[in-house]
Amino acid sequence: MGIREDVYYEGGPHIGDLIVNVLIGLTIVGIPLTVGAIVRALWLRFRITDRRVTVSGGWQGRDRTDIIYSEIVKVVTIPRGIGLWGDMVLTLKNGSRLELRAIPKFREVYDYINERIAAKNPEYSVTANK
Repeated sequence: MGIREDVYYEGGPHIGDLIVNVLIGLTIVGIPLTVGAIVRALWLRFRITDRRVTVSGGWQGRDRTDIIYSEIVKVVTIPRGIGLWGDMVLTLKNGSRLELRAIPKFREVYDYINERIAAKNPEYSVTANK
């Protein structure tokens, strides 16, 4: 039997991301943004637990990335949709980055992730990432 994980958030991107991009898609220039938002709404899923951050996405949700908190060295957030959702970039020890687009309640998710990182990664500094 595997180790139990407490799930903090499990779900897809904020619905506002889809709505805003569909409205922008009414212009010819906005069509690529709309297609991207539809693909995210259909197949992008986040799972944030007390042990890891998992992002499933790609075509039909077939790509999956799992990141444990001790591997994260930096977290940057960008508010979107007048602050109702936001994007988050996790930078790992090896220099690679994982982008989480249109996260609902991103400020709360940011705080939750930072608490887990600080507990697992002693060299991590929350103040350096704000």
